[in-house]
Order: sequence, then C-alpha cells, then structure tokens
Amino acid sequence: MPTLPIDQTIDQALAHQAGGRLKEAEQLYRKVLAARPRHPEANHNLGVLLLEQNRMQEALQHLKTALDAEPRDGQTWVSYIDALIHAGQYHEARNVLATGRRRGLAGDAVDSLQRRLDVLEPEFFPGAAPADWEAAPTGTGAGAAQPGQDERSRFIALKSEGRHDQAEAAARAITARYPQDAWGWKALSQSLRLQGRFQEALQAVRSALHLTPDEPEAHFELGLVFDRLGQTIEAEASLRRALQLNPHFAEALNELGLILERTDRAAEAEVFYRRALALRPDWPGVLSNLAVALKFQGRLDEAEASLRRAIALDPRSPGAHVNLASILRDTNRLAEAEQSLRRVVERFPQMTEARSNLLFSLNYSAEHSPEYCLQEARRYGEIVRSKATAPCSSWTCEDDPHRLRVGIISGDIHMHPVGYFLESVLTWLDPNRVELIGYPTNPRVDDLTRRVQPYFAGWRQLAGYADEAAAQEIHRDGIHVLLELSGHTANNRLPVLAFRPAPVQVSWLGYFATTGVAQIDYFLADEVSVPAQHRGHFTESIWYLPDTRLCFTPPDTDLEVAPLPASRSGTVTFGSFQNLAKLNDRTLALWGRVMQSVPGSRLRVQSLQLASPAVQSQLAERLATFGIPRQRISLHGPSGRAAYLAAYAEVDIVLDTLPFPGGTTTCEALWMGVPTLTIAGDRLIARQGASLMHAAGLPAWVADDEASFVARAVALAADTRGLAELRAGLRERVRASPLFDAQRFAANLESALWQMWQTWRQGRQTPP
Repeated sequence: MPTLPIDQTIDQALAHQAGGRLKEAEQLYRKVLAARPRHPEANHNLGVLLLEQNRMQEALQHLKTALDAEPRDGQTWVSYIDALIHAGQYHEARNVLATGRRRGLAGDAVDSLQRRLDVLEPEFFPGAAPADWEAAPTGTGAGAAQPGQDERSRFIALKSEGRHDQAEAAARAITARYPQDAWGWKALSQSLRLQGRFQEALQAVRSALHLTPDEPEAHFELGLVFDRLGQTIEAEASLRRALQLNPHFAEALNELGLILERTDRAAEAEVFYRRALALRPDWPGVLSNLAVALKFQGRLDEAEASLRRAIALDPRSPGAHVNLASILRDTNRLAEAEQSLRRVVERFPQMTEARSNLLFSLNYSAEHSPEYCLQEARRYGEIVRSKATAPCSSWTCEDDPHRLRVGIISGDIHMHPVGYFLESVLTWLDPNRVELIGYPTNPRVDDLTRRVQPYFAGWRQLAGYADEAAAQEIHRDGIHVLLELSGHTANNRLPVLAFRPAPVQVSWLGYFATTGVAQIDYFLADEVSVPAQHRGHFTESIWYLPDTRLCFTPPDTDLEVAPLPASRSGTVTFGSFQNLAKLNDRTLALWGRVMQSVPGSRLRVQSLQLASPAVQSQLAERLATFGIPRQRISLHGPSGRAAYLAAYAEVDIVLDTLPFPGGTTTCEALWMGVPTLTIAGDRLIARQGASLMHAAGLPAWVADDEASFVARAVALAADTRGLAELRAGLRERVRASPLFDAQRFAANLESALWQMWQTWRQGRQTPP
C-alpha cells in the first residue's frame, strides 16, 4: 500500500517520470496499482512509461486496462492507439481508432494517428504500392492469382521434414509471385515462426490478414505467433476470433485450451479440450492436454483415464507417457512413473524433455544411489552437447566492467517457489554492481512477475525460441554470468546453456541435484546441503555461499502467528503440507512410529492431490497400514495461499518427508511459527531440510537418522511449554536469520558472481 494518498503518490510518480527517473516512477505507479489494480490514471501513466522503454506488451496491457476503466478519457484512447502503432499492430490500431471515432473521439491528435496509419499499414503488404490498395483483391477469390498445387505441396513437404530455411525460401517465392494471395503469407509466417523469428512472422501473418481479414486460419496463425512472443492476451484474443469465424476449428480449440491452462484457468481449458474432442474423439494430443487440465483441478483419476486412452490410441506418444508419469508420481506410484519415462527414453533417446523428467523423478526415491543419478545426468549432458553443433567460443561482454551483466534464465519467475525465493533477493542486489537481464522461458505473467520486472534492465521472452536462437539472443546481450534457475524442472532450457552463450554459467535455486550439463561451470550450495564429501555428486564445481544457498521472501500477508494448538487441546498435532508424491512408504512408516510413540497425537495432511476423494481414501488406507488409524488424521485438499498459511494454526510440529523434504513449505511453516523436524540425508535434496533449519538457527530440529527422528519427535511433543515459547518468538527469530535476510544474502551472491567472473578472467578452472 502507498504511504501517501493515491493522488499524491501519482503526483510524485509524475515528477519522477518528468525528470527521467523512470524506475522510481514505475515503483510508485505499481504501489498504486497494488491497492487499486484498475486505477485509470496509474495504468495510463505506467503504460506510457513502459512504452518509452519499449516494453510493448506490458504497455498495451496497462493502457487497455486504463481504457476499459475510463472509456470517456480521450487521451487514453490516443495513448492506446499510439502504443498499438508502435507495437506494429496496425490492424488493431485501425479498429480501435474507428471505434473511438464512433464514440466521438476527434481532434488533431486523432487525425495525426489516422495519417500515420495510412502511411504505415501498407508496409505489411510487400509488393504493392499504397496506390494499389483499393484495387487489390482482399482475398483469394476471383481475380487473384493463386499458387498452384505443386508449389503448395513443395512448401508443405519441406516444412514437415523440418527444413524450415528451405520452406521459408519456397514461401517467399510464392509471395513474390502471388503477392495478393494470403496463402503464401501464412506459409511464410509458419516457416519464420518455426525458426523462432517471431517478429518477422508477425509481419507476414498480418499481410495475410489484410488480404483475408475474416479467415479463421490466418487468425489462428496470428494467435500462435503472439503466443510465441509471450503476448498471451493477444494470442487468446486471436484464437477466440478464429473460433468466432469457425466454431468447429479443432486446432484452435486445442491451442486456446493450452493458453487457458497455462494462465491458471484449467476448468475453462477443459471446456475447450472437450469441444475439440467432440469434433475429433480419437485425438491423442488433446486427450493428453485434457489430462493436464484435470490434474490441475485435482481430478487425478479422470486425468489418468484420459492419458491411458491417449496411449491406447498412440502407444508411441511421448507426451502422453511423460504426463502419465507425472500422475503416477503424484499418486506415489514411483516405480510405475519411472517405468513410463524409461519407455519414452528408450524409444526417443534424443528427447531431452523425457530425460529431464526422469532425472527429476529420481529425486523422489532413495532406491538409486547418488552415483547412479550422476551417471544418468551425464547421459543427458552428452545429448545436449551433441545437439549444440555451434557452441560459442568468444563473447562480446565487457572485459573489465563497472557493472557485471548477469542473465537469469528461468521458467518460474512468477508465483512459484522459485519466485518466492528470488523476489526479496532481487530487491537488494545493488544495481550499481550488477545489471540484470531476465530470460523467462514461460510466457506466464502474474503479480509477482510484474513486481520483479522493474529490477531487470532487460526482459527477453524465450518461450517458443529454438535452443540455438535462444542462445544467440543471450550471446548478443553480452552477458558475463548466466544464472539458470530451473535445472530439470518444467520449462527448463538447459540445452540452451550447452551452446555456452555466456562465458560463466551457474545453476542455482530451482533444482537440487546436478544438471549433468558440462557447460555449466558452477552449482551454488552451502556446506550443510553439500558437504565436502558430496562434491563428487555434481558435474559442476560447487561454489559455496556463506550461511545458506536459499533465501526466502516472507509471505505478503497480515496473518499473525497463532497460539500453540496443543496448549488449547492438550493434544499434539503433527502436520505435513507436502506434495503427495513425497509421501512414500518409508515416510509413512516413520510417521507411524512417531504417532505410536506419542499417544493421542493427531496428523493433519494437506496436499493438492487430496482434492480427490478417491485419493483421500487411498492415503487413509495407506496410513492405516502403518498404524495411523483414520480417526487420528484429517486430510485436506488445496486452498488459496492465505488460507493455506492460516492452516498452520492447527499444527504444532511439521514432520518432514524423506528422501525429498520440504523447501517452500518449510520456510512458510517457520514464518507461521511452526518448526519442521527433518533428517540430514545422503545427497543435496535429502539434506535440504537440514540446510534450511540450520540457516534458520534451529539445528536441534535436524536428526541424523530415523531412530533419532522418532526420539526427538517424542521429546518435542512432550515439551508443550517449550514449543509454545519457541512458536511465540519464531517469526522474529527467523526474520533476523540468514534464511530470511535478503540484504545479507544479496551481498553474498553479488560477491560470488564477481569472484566467478574474475576467476574466468584469470583462466582458473576452480574457485579460490
């Protein structure tokens, strides 16, 4: 919330904007919008500011919000149309201008916009002079020369064979010969899009739309291009327009479902997938996509059934097997999940996505040794190395910089555990020492994304870019140190780093094991998470940060720490808020020993997967087999973050899982006054809980083995007075600890990055 009244805050922001202090102005506008998201003036002014910085998509979003909130303001109409023109969206600009004129928009500024459009829009129709527009046919009907079947077939064959540069040449030949036919422009857009040249593809598809403004296929292609550009709002609008023109356009239904699913609208995505399946019931790809939407809604049984049908229709479908493995993992059938992924890896040995999924899944089981997991990761690294046929051997970054140029590549710079750990650190990195360039690999944008973007000097959306094209983007930016924050999690772009677009490359934060990519130089760790004897678990060199490898951003909530529930009830309640995939038999057996050793104690479990009554019943049955009867447990499905945090008021002690302990949940529990009892295991992931509790100043909550875990649980449960005292002061205690001290952590991180750069300059291969 702004400390000043909103009007004064906006006046102060305007003063900064007029003085060229754009970062300060942006922060003030965003403070206003945090309180009043649809405030017309704040959205308008922020949109104009973003336009000055060439941040087109954000500018358009804020200006459109301002226009929707206050459609009577003529200046907002003018600013929005001007932004559309700057973004090259001439067709949309012309439509908005016409709408504005119908509502009474007039004046010199409006006439100027019209003149600009009259000059600019023909640029999207190469081969025709402005005077030709009126005479040019607007489609491919009578009077318009059209490419022959041989020309079309040649383009289609080249595209299907993946020879996209030759397909582009064929498409260009068609547009040169038939400039007034839309087919060639759509073909050119497809070939450019498939090469990752999205701005050029946008130009081409707009040429097609000028000729055939009501053709569903052209709007569909426009939607695909917008999606690859990360312009999700525009992509959704284009696909919806395609479906208005052709409600039975199955491919558009599927693509719209994907966008809705990615923007947390799984229930709406399900509707469009089912519409597509009504048209094509045996479409394995849509059945697989539907399963993901069902999974996000907690309907795991239905999701699994959809995937098994997809696999029955196409047993070789890698995507369906990978998605099935995710469902199996989430329902704790780890051996089956691994088997499903190995089938894909055997059939498609070069498919890096499947290997990443396999490596990620191995973290849930202690069945495989760290050495085995390292060997699997090395295989992945060899594959991505072999695909990086032209890695960089020289770089354009400044040799002796005043500011270190640091790239951050991640699919999780939004409301996600990575985002929660990253946000506070970004606020404390010194912009005089470090210049950040963001490389999101996921087009998703939410409130957290918008909060952190001002801390980046550049923002390059890489979703949809081919690996080599993405590497070239990073290389052109002259990055000194590239931080990758995904490892083998969703939306990772590890193959990009195999091209070595930056001289120093580092894995941090988002993953908890080696990547296996030899071109990644360092892995950031602390001495608890990776003791000296475990350094050999990594292909990367371990670079130790002082105190902790992780620093958590406190939840933005007014929730106070609740009193110890055992003080009221006389009964100790143990809790877990983990993903169900972590609740393996070894963990449940350990919890059973604890519950049997603490008579009368209760267990509260909350998880995304427990939205399903069937999954709840299955878990209850499993718990009963380990001596925890149904009457001593309460099971809960997912909730919003505020309600989830409030639920810690019902828990006295969190019991960790093994070998995959909590991360985000452990930190959130600490913030809500609830410590976690954990075990220090035999690899980084199994030691994550130990690292967090040490960083929080609670080493006594770290057990060495299962026997000491049970003994400590019994002793802690017996000391309710001690638990109550610890709980009452825990938030302030951890706030001052390295785990939450973002200023301290940022200074340590800055120092590490600079030392890495100096090490590279000096030609040394290992850190000092």
